[in-house]
Amino acid sequence: MSSFTQQIRGRGVRSNVTGRYESQVREAFDDGWTADDGEPRQITTEVAPETARVIITRNDSPDVGFSASINPYRGCEHGCTYCYARPAHAYMGLSPGLDFETKLFFKPRAAELLEAELRKPRYRPEFIHIGGNTDPYQPQERTLRVTRQVMEVLVRFRHPFTIITKSALIVRDLDLLAEAAAQGLTRVAISVTTLDRRLARSMEPRAATPEKRLDAIRRLSAAGVPVSVMFAPSIPGLNDHELEAVLERAAEAGALGAGYVALRLPLEIKDLFREWLESDHPDRARRVMSLVRQMRGGKDYDSQWGSRMRGEGPLADLMSRRFKAAQRRFGLDAPWAALDTGRFRIPPKAGDQIDLFAP
Repeated sequence: MSSFTQQIRGRGVRSNVTGRYESQVREAFDDGWTADDGEPRQITTEVAPETARVIITRNDSPDVGFSASINPYRGCEHGCTYCYARPAHAYMGLSPGLDFETKLFFKPRAAELLEAELRKPRYRPEFIHIGGNTDPYQPQERTLRVTRQVMEVLVRFRHPFTIITKSALIVRDLDLLAEAAAQGLTRVAISVTTLDRRLARSMEPRAATPEKRLDAIRRLSAAGVPVSVMFAPSIPGLNDHELEAVLERAAEAGALGAGYVALRLPLEIKDLFREWLESDHPDRARRVMSLVRQMRGGKDYDSQWGSRMRGEGPLADLMSRRFKAAQRRFGLDAPWAALDTGRFRIPPKAGDQIDLFAP
């Protein structure tokens, strides 16, 4: 990767590294003019429909926590520098760098595909996680409403689901979430990575501010929706010192649970993240990467199941102990009740004969 970086207004990473499946490599270089450019350049977000034939994705990973998920979007305009989903953009022939946050795809038939799947005679309900890859409440959702349409189907079928987001836009759907929560069908996780607004702006440039995320926890909790806070990723030497403070503020806002994930840097992300560190936090870049390697057996990343979410070694053990202690201290360690799959039922379609004996 080239050491040359450009300042892009309102974007997370600093370059557009070529995807690993491309036959030609693109590399930015300094032509001598950049230093005299007064204003950082802008990139317009492009959004295109994606033709999907299946909407529920299955996985068998033992450390993810769910086996069925729905991702209404591919790519994410939030632009989080550390996002583990970035490498997936390479499958589209696009860059995990700036392309990931500026060339987005949405699934316009998501709700229709979901309803067809839930109506199949052999379908057996298990909770579906919304947003396992990219954020279901990124800015485009405000107008496209794909996530809301998916939730409307799930609520109508009384199907259990979970959501993770770092967007305050989720409160728009309090009506659906409160209805599902009253039946034991949903819970929500809000990601809060820092309380430092300047760091958040640098690290997650188009996501909601920390205070808006905490307010979303407060409003969800007040509406009876079970909420947990995710301190993810925990980055040693950058935001890990805030772990206890984030959990305390979230508990004060009404969160009932908490989780964390140590920074993960698979594939192209390791270079993109290092590039961002050297650009935005040059005073900490060397130390942060040194600490990351101490948690990953001397490497930037280790994808081994069982340790990829937490890391290994003394530093990872200390992070885990601190988290568990904070969980207990702030009352965020109670086990969750299982979401209710027994309420699932297939509602009649227009023109169906009414079943007098249906519950």
